[in-house]
Amino acid sequence: MRILSLLCLSALCLTAAPALADEVAPRDGITLDPAAGSEIGRIYQAWLSPLQEGGEEADIPALVPDAFRSTAPSVNRNDRVSRGHGTLAITRDLGRAYAHVKIEGVNPADIVMFHIHCGLPGQLGPILVDLGHGTDLPTAFADGELSVEITNEDLVAVLDHGHGLIGAFTAGCPILPALPMDRVVTVAGLAQIAAEGELYFNLHTKGQVYFGDIRGQLAPLE
Repeated sequence: MRILSLLCLSALCLTAAPALADEVAPRDGITLDPAAGSEIGRIYQAWLSPLQEGGEEADIPALVPDAFRSTAPSVNRNDRVSRGHGTLAITRDLGRAYAHVKIEGVNPADIVMFHIHCGLPGQLGPILVDLGHGTDLPTAFADGELSVEITNEDLVAVLDHGHGLIGAFTAGCPILPALPMDRVVTVAGLAQIAAEGELYFNLHTKGQVYFGDIRGQLAPLE
C-alpha cells in the first residue's frame, strides 16, 4: 500500500505540474522570445595603451624564437604615441561576438598581428582569437578602424594553427587553469573569460612584436 500511495502521489504531482507552471508568470513579466538570442547582450570595452604592455622589447627572454622578435627599431612604452579604443559585444545566446577597434598614432603598414588574449592585467597570456586571421591587417586598418565577427570556428582556428611546443603555450586559453589542455572552443567560453576580467586586445607592430605595441584590458561597459 505504501508503494502504491507513493506512485499515486507522483502521478498527481506530474499531472499538476503543467497547470502550476501555467499559473506562474515569467519573472518581471518577461515575454519569452527565442529569436532575441541573436541580439547583442553584454558589451565590454578597452582603451589600448603602450603602458599596459608587460615589458619592453629589450626585456624579451633570450630563448624566444626569431618569429616573435621585432623586425624594426623598437620604441619604449613611455615614448610611443599609439593609442586605441575598442569594444567586444557578445550576443545573448553566446553564439557570436563582434570586435570593433579604432586606433591612433599607429602606421597601419607596421601592423603585423592583432589578437584577443586571455590573461590578467600585465600578464602575457595565450591567444584566444586571431583578429587578423585571413585578413591583411594593414589594408583592413587603412582608415584606422577594424570590425570583426567572431564565431566558434575562429577559436578553433587558433588551436589548429598552434603547432608544436610553442603553440602549446601561445595558442588557446584553458577553460580552467587547473586543466591547461582543455581549451576554449566556443564564444560561450570566450564570454566566460570576459566575465572573469581576463581578456585583452593586443596590437603588434614591426617594432613591438613580442609584448605588443598597444594593449587594452576588456572591462564591462558601464
